[in-house]
Amino acid sequence: MIQPPVTNTSYFGAISMIDNALTAKVPMNSTVLGQAQGFYAGAAQKELGFLMAMNFAFKTGKYNGSTITILGRNTAMSEVREMPIVGGSGLFRFARGYVEARTKWINLKNGDATVEYSCYVLHY
Repeated sequence: MIQPPVTNTSYFGAISMIDNALTAKVPMNSTVLGQAQGFYAGAAQKELGFLMAMNFAFKTGKYNGSTITILGRNTAMSEVREMPIVGGSGLFRFARGYVEARTKWINLKNGDATVEYSCYVLHY
């Protein structure tokens, strides 16, 4: 967290940066494909809702050096959250589509979580 929330009763106004391992499957010891990098900001005052901007930066295999960019609303306590893919680079240039995010594990005390992203991408 680089900016604390406005009040103690909500995450509204909080800003957190992320730079997490991007793995092929949910288990943390799964094959690392790259990094999930970006930020999320508390954007809802009456629920746990974030503005999320994130890049999936691939660092191995066929997609090495390519990125997928996600920008959207993340209501973190919803079972499934859909966010748009707004672009990409490298092999994902002109990418469009969406991701579905599902929280698989969360520590509510420190905010650590494991989230599965299913990506549906169209690109040239």
